[in-house]
Amino acid sequence: MSDVLIAKRFANVTPSDSTVISDASLGLYIGGAGTLAAAGTDGVVANFTVVAGQLVAGRFTLVKATGTTATGIVALFSV
Repeated sequence: MSDVLIAKRFANVTPSDSTVISDASLGLYIGGAGTLAAAGTDGVVANFTVVAGQLVAGRFTLVKATGTTATGIVALFSV
């Protein structure tokens, strides 16, 4: 099994319309249900309806404050 897909570092995420996640994440853990407005490495923002405890896989670079109602968001990194 590839070690690349195993999260080794975690960071709490405060949604912001301008603060970029410096290293694209492997995914986001959602602590509280709601809507997640997030951008991938291409910069395109998508809205996800998420439930508490959900892991959203993807290389996210931004979690927008505008449109995000989910809480307890944690970014997962491979390094």
